[in-house]
Amino acid sequence: MRWIPILLFSCLTVSAFSQARKISFEKYELDNGLKVILHQDKSTPIVAVSVMYHVGSKNEDPDRTGFAHFFEHLLFEGSEHIGRGEFDMYVQRSGGTLNANTTHDRTFYFEVLPSNQLAMGLWLESERMLHAKVEEKGIETQREVVKEERRQRYDNQPYGSVLEEVFKRAYQEHPYRWPVIGYMKDLNAATEEDYVNFYETFYVPNNAILSIAGDIDIPETKKLVEKYFGSIPRGERPVYRPDIQEPPLKGEIRDTVFDNIQLPAVIQAYRIPAQGTKDFYAVDMFSTLLAQGESSRLYKSLVDEQQKALFAGNFPLSMEDPGLSIAFGIANMGVDTKDLEEAMDAEIKKVQETLIPEREFQKLRNQIEADFVTENSRVVGVAESLANYEMYYGDADLINKEIDRYMAVTREDIRRAAKKYFSTDNRVVLYYLPKPSQP
Repeated sequence: MRWIPILLFSCLTVSAFSQARKISFEKYELDNGLKVILHQDKSTPIVAVSVMYHVGSKNEDPDRTGFAHFFEHLLFEGSEHIGRGEFDMYVQRSGGTLNANTTHDRTFYFEVLPSNQLAMGLWLESERMLHAKVEEKGIETQREVVKEERRQRYDNQPYGSVLEEVFKRAYQEHPYRWPVIGYMKDLNAATEEDYVNFYETFYVPNNAILSIAGDIDIPETKKLVEKYFGSIPRGERPVYRPDIQEPPLKGEIRDTVFDNIQLPAVIQAYRIPAQGTKDFYAVDMFSTLLAQGESSRLYKSLVDEQQKALFAGNFPLSMEDPGLSIAFGIANMGVDTKDLEEAMDAEIKKVQETLIPEREFQKLRNQIEADFVTENSRVVGVAESLANYEMYYGDADLINKEIDRYMAVTREDIRRAAKKYFSTDNRVVLYYLPKPSQP
């Protein structure tokens, strides 16, 4: 969740962040099972209207991958009362913005609007939930859009296949093993009936959270929520939630991928615990230590000092089930991938063997808190965070309290997590090499 480096905070003390405002909210549930979270912030005359559905790529049929991401596109096609292509028009003419994103675990739709357009935002999202056009014309249109997106972002983008190549080796049983965007063969094979069934199963009020943040009047907003969402029927189909325990890796997995790239790269993917678990916070802080910003250990050592990498980093994937932490380095001209990998391993080994200095630990804590402040500096960020915490943990107030879990992590915890999870028998290593070098 936290990818934005805020280095200017690194010299501040922790007490400076303790003054950050508490985010107040009201939470309730409609009779149809829709959870509603309202946060009032009258500092600017805007409002974020969002709906998060508890459906991602892991809820898909293995033979019909990419559906959750496909619906991210399809549900902008219009509805019974919104003409094709008019969804965006309503928002843009009101001076607002809109977007959506899909992960392995959930799909998130939002509009940011002038606060006097709150009712319109609620109407749009209620139409998406109840009356979306899931029909052949829109399906065919968006099928081609998604296939083109896959070609541009994955198939023809340098290093674009990294996540797909890593996940299919790191998971053999769990549905995390296929990419969020899915496979072209499944997009081609899917029928209108497949899409209708998926829509009627997952895009229902009892599988969703309506999160509204911004310049709102709480009592009036409640009336509007009831008006637009109260009559939507509860979904009756069982919602598939995979309960699959991925077995441990049986030793290190190594492979080579030949890609349309100029410079080789080393990718290391380590199995890590699910978000919200105690060990996850130590792993997350370890990853931040390695790779957040140009002052991080990987960047300073590999890029600045040894000049073995053009770029280096590490990011943990915060996921509902046990996920991955991915370290990577793009080799400088003439640098052998084995030398680059050894340099990456050396930085991890330092943390495994020696406690990080107190001064560096304090800077790390400051970075973590700075990221929390940044995440909740916009109304749409608040809306998304509230929905995330409620969906994954059943506790929206973690928006105010999760920082305490990070602050409870000690230097010893970080060293222990580095030893436990960043071992060679718990990882996938890929060498990315230019295609001209392929034998």
